[in-house]
Amino acid sequence: MSKPLKQIHLAAHFPGVNNTTVWSDPAAGSHIEFSSFVHFARTAERAKFDFLFLAEGLRLREQGGKIYDLDVVGRPDTFTVLAALAAVTDRLGLTGTINSTFNEPYEVARQFASLDHLSGGRSAWNVVTSWDAFTGENFRRGGFLPQEERYSRAKEFLATAGELFDSWRGDEILADQATGTFLSDAGAGAFVHQGQHFDIHGRFNVPRSPQGRPVIFQAGDSDEGREFAASSADAIFSRYATLKEGQAFYTDVKGRLATYGRRPDQLLILPAATFVLGDSDQEAAELAREVRRQQVSGATAIKHLEFVWNRDLSAYDPEGPLPEVDPLVGEEHISRGRAQVRMYRDPIAIAREWRQLAEANKWSIRDLVINTGNRQTFVGSPATVAQTINDFVQADASDGFILVPHITPGGLDVFADKVVPLLQEQGVFRTEYEGTTLRDHLGLAHPDADAPAERAAS
Repeated sequence: MSKPLKQIHLAAHFPGVNNTTVWSDPAAGSHIEFSSFVHFARTAERAKFDFLFLAEGLRLREQGGKIYDLDVVGRPDTFTVLAALAAVTDRLGLTGTINSTFNEPYEVARQFASLDHLSGGRSAWNVVTSWDAFTGENFRRGGFLPQEERYSRAKEFLATAGELFDSWRGDEILADQATGTFLSDAGAGAFVHQGQHFDIHGRFNVPRSPQGRPVIFQAGDSDEGREFAASSADAIFSRYATLKEGQAFYTDVKGRLATYGRRPDQLLILPAATFVLGDSDQEAAELAREVRRQQVSGATAIKHLEFVWNRDLSAYDPEGPLPEVDPLVGEEHISRGRAQVRMYRDPIAIAREWRQLAEANKWSIRDLVINTGNRQTFVGSPATVAQTINDFVQADASDGFILVPHITPGGLDVFADKVVPLLQEQGVFRTEYEGTTLRDHLGLAHPDADAPAERAAS
């Protein structure tokens, strides 16, 4: 008997501040005006995507003590944007990244429960920790947590938020106008939590929302992050966009679920993916090369090289050879707030490898950065891209993809118009929403259905 076709999950990431965005393209628009968010969200909903995703930037990145202004600077507040989008969409899930290092469980639980009510059950929370004290300088407590304690806080943060969500059963509000009885249980919302990181008690003031709890996403790739996802998340973001690496990650994370009494279908694996479409595969490949050169201007190439060299390289020609001087190694770094810095643990070895690549291929600084940086995940005609996406999902390299277009807000339009219909024709992607909540879209059970005994006892 042949294996049944898996249904593909698709989502859209509003790019904001990252290395994918080509803000200088004439087709690019604002990354902060509400009209851009509306266009993007409505395109995703028209294409019947599961959800829209917003990342979070809590501090502007710096290079040499100055704002790194070669990306799009700034990102508005996540909850404000998602709440506004709830009013202009009907079915699209609304997923936001909220940091567990610099917030409090009561505040975040209240915001997500409110968003779930406002949207009719479409909220999702991407739980993250902060990795650097630089970001923490914007907050009262600064970088007060050592790296090894941040997952511990995140786990307790999520568990505490869950207790707050569950402090309402969902049947307390009677609102009986004839008898004048509003609540069946005057004790609703009571909670007590005592732990290593949080010691709180009181009453949660938002009744149980349509989804019970927001859908929980997680994005860590470390062993600890994978365990966190296996124990607590409904979906995990992945950075593995090749078939072989994707299958290895998929097998590893899904294999951890049984330890926590969970089934493989209770955690979705969704890599981020970029794309370039053309009328033919050849045209798409040519466009992809142009996009990469747009993404890596000469100035951007020099800034990227500074991540490794930890020196001011502004005097170097981006179309010239790599510096002969070695990187500076030390605690202080010229680039602050850039996650990429963590990738280069041994800058001397990286510099040596890059010099060898540049010499062998006759690459300039800019050529090197273009060819060693992230390339587009899917490049080809609509038919090629649709088939490749389906192949990945059916081969258990992922359960779907979170698409990151390089143009905002209109970059998703061509995918919605040309690739989605082909996936629908293959019977692997919905033609209409079958449910109203994000849990419905993702095939996830309501938390009350998963654990009725525990809910009844709480």
